[in-house]
Amino acid sequence: MRILFTIPHFYKPSSNPRYGSQRKDPTPRLQALTQCITNLHQLFGKSQWIIDIANRSANPLSQAESCDIDIIICTTSSYHLLEELPLPAHFYKHHSSEVEPMLLGFECQAVLRDSLGQYDYYCFLEDDLILHDPWLFIKLAWFNNLTTDLNLLQPNRYEVSAQHFVNKVYVDGPIALKATAKFQNLQDQPELKGKIMNHSVIFERCSNPHSGCYFLNSRQMELWVKQSYFLDYDNSFIGYLESAATLGIMRTFRIYKPAPTNANFLEIQHFGTAFLGLIGNQISISSSEKMSEKDKM
Repeated sequence: MRILFTIPHFYKPSSNPRYGSQRKDPTPRLQALTQCITNLHQLFGKSQWIIDIANRSANPLSQAESCDIDIIICTTSSYHLLEELPLPAHFYKHHSSEVEPMLLGFECQAVLRDSLGQYDYYCFLEDDLILHDPWLFIKLAWFNNLTTDLNLLQPNRYEVSAQHFVNKVYVDGPIALKATAKFQNLQDQPELKGKIMNHSVIFERCSNPHSGCYFLNSRQMELWVKQSYFLDYDNSFIGYLESAATLGIMRTFRIYKPAPTNANFLEIQHFGTAFLGLIGNQISISSSEKMSEKDKM
């Protein structure tokens, strides 16, 4: 299987940062991108070996689902940290452009389009997202065999920490229905069910389809590219960053996510604790949970 990953990457410090890519300290951004790229190779790359202890030898490990992967980092001008990445040069390819920074996600779409016919999966993920699931593409293929290519399964984004009130939080909860009402009909097949390894799993149409990423098989990518709105730079879903990641696929597919009862069936980590740190501050803790914590004391 051949997989293409595209990642938009931008870094330019600002005195009034709105995004992680604008903070004065580049270290977190470097750490996030390094882990993002490294994990893709660890999960899906072919350089996997096993130590034969009895014979004191290391041998290539033959994987049933071996993949050829290409990772293309899309940047603009000199506003990036690629020269500081502690990674071998062959781990990724650099696609340089002069587009506006907020349009880098659309630049990734152009790269995916220009690579049609060469890969089995066409992927996009923001540079602070980290995969941990080696069965990601097996699950996606299973889902589309169970349903149809017109249904797109998206992962749940989450953050983790041992230093906060909550250890793990899924960050893309419900949003106002009006935010996506003109782009998706949530009453159209609102729920799907499947069974895998003797476990039932539920998938739901969600008011918040955003995951900061997408993983399309070749048929889905071809379908999207044929739409009149493909690469139209429409930013009407929240903003340019969110629209580049989500608006086009939302208009093309019925988007599902694993239901809260089995949220970790398909998930992707958001680097850092930007959302976790809001709980108890800008985001309130439910009164029932406060009472539960009090009872534990």
